[in-house]
Amino acid sequence: MNVTVIRSNRKTVAIQVNPDLSVTVRAPMRASAKYIEQILQEKESWIQKHMEQMKSKKSRYESQDMEPLTYAEIRELADKAMDYIPKRVNYFAKQVGVDYGRITIRNQKTRWGSCSGKGNLNFNCLLMLTPPEVIDYVVVHELCHRKEMNHSKAFWREVERILPDYRKSVKWLKEEGTRIIQRAG
Repeated sequence: MNVTVIRSNRKTVAIQVNPDLSVTVRAPMRASAKYIEQILQEKESWIQKHMEQMKSKKSRYESQDMEPLTYAEIRELADKAMDYIPKRVNYFAKQVGVDYGRITIRNQKTRWGSCSGKGNLNFNCLLMLTPPEVIDYVVVHELCHRKEMNHSKAFWREVERILPDYRKSVKWLKEEGTRIIQRAG
């Protein structure tokens, strides 16, 4: 097993199984190598389970033979997103009860959306390849950050107040989102 240990000013140990089937351990500065090894042994079945899930996902994506998007296709998605997403932001901002700054559309490799401290919203143009309810979820998620700049219980209650079935979209993004982002190269 290929393991990378990253030490930082954190209080707990976190284990992450990566798409290349390597393992990243994030640990406090003071955690000993022996302690990290002990945790890896305790979590071995969890790690194996997640590696199997990764392998299964990977083979499913590879078998779908998804063609990479061309620059022109990405540009077209960005144009569609710039027309569609601001309308959804305007609609949901009223429901959430917040204002917002600039809206930017990008081709991002890791995020579907983000909200800056100044209230500027960024959205991934690849959202246009997802169902409309998923786009709405990402819009609402980012707008709710205008009230809570974190993922606290209060934040999720606000998301659920606007979209009671938001969990379906979260599940969809977890199951299908990687395949879409991989198409952008």
